[in-house]
Amino acid sequence: MRLPQVIAVRAAAGLCLLLLVSGCAIRSISDSGYPGESGRYGRSHHTAYQGELSEFNVLGIDTSVPVTEEAIRAALDSRQKMTVARNSSVMLVQSGAMIPDEAMVKAFSQYYQPIAFSGRPEGSESKANYAGHLRLAAARSGTGKIMVYWGILESGRENLSTKVVSWVPILGALVPDENQRMRIRLKVALVDVKTGQWEMFSPEPFEDVDFSSRGSRAATDQAQVALLKDKAYRAAVMQLFYKFSS
Repeated sequence: MRLPQVIAVRAAAGLCLLLLVSGCAIRSISDSGYPGESGRYGRSHHTAYQGELSEFNVLGIDTSVPVTEEAIRAALDSRQKMTVARNSSVMLVQSGAMIPDEAMVKAFSQYYQPIAFSGRPEGSESKANYAGHLRLAAARSGTGKIMVYWGILESGRENLSTKVVSWVPILGALVPDENQRMRIRLKVALVDVKTGQWEMFSPEPFEDVDFSSRGSRAATDQAQVALLKDKAYRAAVMQLFYKFSS
């Protein structure tokens, strides 16, 4: 093959890869179905997933409002220790999901009484005071605390010669066919309904490795997702309990 033809072939291959990647998205715990089930780029046309909640909106951080040194000092002076009594009711919100995953509700119910609330993002007109509306909804339910959590799934490819694992967000149908290494990472926000005070924490990441052929890939993928979610959710609840128990 002549040099111009080689260059043309490589350019075409690079363009195809670019188009394939551009059609993919980061895999959220709220959109964790097997990517190949929904077609070429792995996003179902029937999914209720519409994106994630913004931390700024959930925590009531308005970046358009000027911040003064007095406001910072007042926030520090008024800060109180956050506690959550065992068996107390807590509004439970999974970012991106209409209702929290069953595995999280099950783990949460061992220590608290979860009140499930939608984590789907609303229209832009309500973002300015989303945190206030969320706290009001919790107050009307008689709940003193709100727990909002986010999570992503990542795939890893292991270099067989160096044994170095490179972690990347799971993109559409690009997850490897061989040994599939998967990791889950969570981020949790606990909000006090009365004061608006909040704290955030992240449980340790969990990972799993499993072999999948093309014929068993969907089942293997979903088994890994379920396993990792169960581990991460239980760890998040345990950390919440030991960190904020009163």
